Amino acid sequence: CLPANQERFADGKLATVQFHPSAQVVMAAGHDRSVSLFQVKNFNLNPRIQSIYLESFPIYKACFSVDGEQVIATGTHHRMFFVYDMMSGSIIPIQKVRGVEERFLRSFEVSPDGSFMLLTGTSGYLHLLSMKTKELISTMKVNGRCTASAFTPDSSKIYSYSKEGEVFIWDVRSRKCLHKFEDEGSLEGKCIAVSKNNQYVACGSASGVVNLYTTDVCLKVNRPKPVKAIMNLLTSATCVTFNPTTEILAVASRDTDEAVKLV
Repeated sequence: CLPANQERFADGKLATVQFHPSAQVVMAAGHDRSVSLFQVKNFNLNPRIQSIYLESFPIYKACFSVDGEQVIATGTHHRMFFVYDMMSGSIIPIQKVRGVEERFLRSFEVSPDGSFMLLTGTSGYLHLLSMKTKELISTMKVNGRCTASAFTPDSSKIYSYSKEGEVFIWDVRSRKCLHKFEDEGSLEGKCIAVSKNNQYVACGSASGVVNLYTTDVCLKVNRPKPVKAIMNLLTSATCVTFNPTTEILAVASRDTDEAVKLV
């Protein structure tokens, strides 16, 4: 296949590449302050649909809403974020979320049911926002610093991974911590994913080891044994993700070239 973004290569590092939830469209966004949408047509042509430019706003992460009508983008050093409404073509700046006192807003997750947006703050704070209004619903806190979070497929729970290698499991409705467990051998937590059938949790750490657990054990045991420890990465694991049928787990490191493994 030709590069998806061949009609407009980015001038800077790409921070996000994501497929649209329902259309044959791919989004690319990054440090050159732009979000570009390309139609994925065939092997010879991926026409650019449009690009939007966010002035003096290098993008840290961009993500489609579940209905595919919006793109949310956070910056590398900003407390505000942008919502791009693809139906109206308007770019809406969210200058400040009332109740969220953070210097930077970078990392976030959107719940699979499209109801919530979870912002990762500093000092272990997690801010749960309404996706509809972008207003604060509640704030939770993990011990230490939170490095990654993932919703369960039914959006009822959140797994939050701390820098210290602990995983906290939250109930979304009550915002109470249901359980926490230690990721075996983790010196520093980096990334986490829950499989689409809710069977597995994968935790990737700074050592490059990715531990695979079954979710039922994670909810009961404080020091669960991984079903498998994946040792193929030699640098820090920065991305883990399951395919939709939970048959393949992709593990990757952005610290070196071509460090992508399919398990």
